[in-house]
Amino acid sequence: MESTIWLSYDLGVSGDYEGMYAWLENHGAKECGSNIAFLKKYEFEDDLLNYLKADIEEAVALNKRSRIYVIFKDEGRSRGKYLAGRRKAPPWTGYGDDPEVEFDED
Repeated sequence: MESTIWLSYDLGVSGDYEGMYAWLENHGAKECGSNIAFLKKYEFEDDLLNYLKADIEEAVALNKRSRIYVIFKDEGRSRGKYLAGRRKAPPWTGYGDDPEVEFDED
């Protein structure tokens, strides 16, 4: 099967960017800004998320600071999920007009 996906990746200061860049180039990824890539036809078997995660982990040395977020289509809807890491407070917190903004960890 194949799917169109976008990847956002933050591997930290000492992350394996060479491994990630090799993986992206080998899959024909297009650059979409700082640490964002577009893969028009990512080929996978069975479950997209499990296959993608295993594929990346085989090529890239991830650590506890690594964050990889994928955006994909599922049953006609756009969805997103962390393959590594999790959401953190955004750098724009506190700049808006609402001083009581709460941070949601989902």
